[in-house]
Amino acid sequence: MGEKAVPSLRRRRVKRTCPSCGPEPGGEEKKGRGIPISVQLFPPELVEHIISFLPVRDVVTLGQTCRYFHQVCDAEGVWRHICRRLSPRLREQGPGIRPWKRAAILNYTKGLYFQAFGGRRRCLNKSVAPLLAHGYRRFLPTKDHVFILDYAGTLFFLKNALVSSTLGQIQWKRACRYVVLCRGAKDFASDPRCDTVYRKYLYVLATREQLGVVGTTGSRTCDCVEVYLQSSGQRVFKMTFHHSMSFKQIVLVGQETQRALLLLTEEGKIYSLVVNETQLDQPRSYTVQLALRKVSRCLPHLRVACMASNQSSTLYITDQGGVYFEVHTPGVYRDLFGTLQAFDPLDQQMPLALSLPAKVLFCALGYNHLGLVDEFGRIFMQGNNRYGQLGTGDKMDRGEPTQVYYLQRPIALWCGLNHSLVLSQGADFSKELLGCGCGAGGRLPGWPKGSASFVKLHVKVPQCACSLCSTRECLYILSNHDIEHHLAYRDLPASRGMGIPEPSLGTGTPQDPGGTAQACEEYLSQIHSCPTLQDRMEKMKEIVGWMPLMAAQKDFFWEALDMLQRAAGGVGAGPPGPES
Repeated sequence: MGEKAVPSLRRRRVKRTCPSCGPEPGGEEKKGRGIPISVQLFPPELVEHIISFLPVRDVVTLGQTCRYFHQVCDAEGVWRHICRRLSPRLREQGPGIRPWKRAAILNYTKGLYFQAFGGRRRCLNKSVAPLLAHGYRRFLPTKDHVFILDYAGTLFFLKNALVSSTLGQIQWKRACRYVVLCRGAKDFASDPRCDTVYRKYLYVLATREQLGVVGTTGSRTCDCVEVYLQSSGQRVFKMTFHHSMSFKQIVLVGQETQRALLLLTEEGKIYSLVVNETQLDQPRSYTVQLALRKVSRCLPHLRVACMASNQSSTLYITDQGGVYFEVHTPGVYRDLFGTLQAFDPLDQQMPLALSLPAKVLFCALGYNHLGLVDEFGRIFMQGNNRYGQLGTGDKMDRGEPTQVYYLQRPIALWCGLNHSLVLSQGADFSKELLGCGCGAGGRLPGWPKGSASFVKLHVKVPQCACSLCSTRECLYILSNHDIEHHLAYRDLPASRGMGIPEPSLGTGTPQDPGGTAQACEEYLSQIHSCPTLQDRMEKMKEIVGWMPLMAAQKDFFWEALDMLQRAAGGVGAGPPGPES
């Protein structure tokens, strides 16, 4: 039986070149290698379709190879296919210049991570990811669960539950199941205290369709505040506002019996109303009075951009970067300003202006201390510093904003009861978490004794981390990247260099802020009083933790001291935390 004749096929290879990059080196046709074909000969729709099946990371990497692939990988058609692959339920493009690319990256980078302070396992875990969520905009942990708001206005209820492990054991797991609490949400808030045990109710600012009045047809949208039980997600109360009023943010302040709801309008005005939380679960209807807040009455020219609150104070940031304060109790006022001279117990809503050298972008408000970040990326701290929560390297209270010179351009800032956290980014775009203040209960991982200056915590931070929150039991980190909203710090003018104190008037020597020279002399005397070399090494490690150095500098000194200690015959057990 004779062999069948097989037609000869000329094998062709694709030539990966583009006009912007020039011809491929050695790209001339060689014998036996076929005819080279440029990738640009393929229809653009086909190339985009092929690229859309790549992982998001590979699409970004491919777009950095040459100008042609940059244009192809940046096309909205590619990101539309990727977005529909990541979120099949998302069918409508959102607002913005690049809606599909933004939506795809939001859903690719979204994640909520948490690290429990107690127990044996001290590592970062990831919560359940709702398939319906369109990115993560903000989150809030409550007494028993976690709530997440996405960019489509859907509020998710992440529940803690008992689940079965791989070994067949029943264990309690955080944020492992989810349900949709409500849709059309704009913002939400709960008890502003750091302890989540007080967060019994969840207040949701939402938009709802209302039926038309008698004699008219159709419906119209109205803003409302809905109150839910955090334990079960049951709605217990609802208040609806006039359709002419549109709000964008809600915060709470005050005690349970006199809970004040502050509502920020789209025009930058503040309205408030008071409710009694102890009566919310009673089935009855009553009317509450919505009144203009004093900061908007006394200063009508101000346009408030955002608010922050705790149990006894409220902070307002205007669209021009100004900062105004309300303090409602004398104790917190004394902690924040160091005096009661201007405190008026009969007029607690009178706004106080904070003096700062530049425009403020965002802030963090703790119980009796606060942090501010200006347009140049500088961090200013103010208030009580009993545990070193201001990160100034000492434990002296500050009655006015004081710059932390060794920290710049943070991504997020958080102030708690007696400690502070900063999320920063390195030159290689890697994220790290820094903390200062009280380290009791594991709230500063790796530093059980706390620190009076910001130190690098033993936490592996996700690549796209954008915000954080800490409770008594757990540390939470939210991961998400929005290509249309990112911090754009300005460069500080040369005459106002960061971290360099200005010289004193009438002298030719620079200032000594905080008595640095005196503190160094005290450190030397402490080292000299140690009886042995090993004791001096340990004391030096502690002193490095006290000094206001950058995290990388402290890591360098600790590693160098460990090397010297091992060379001297000691045991390098790692850098101990500084004394509280």
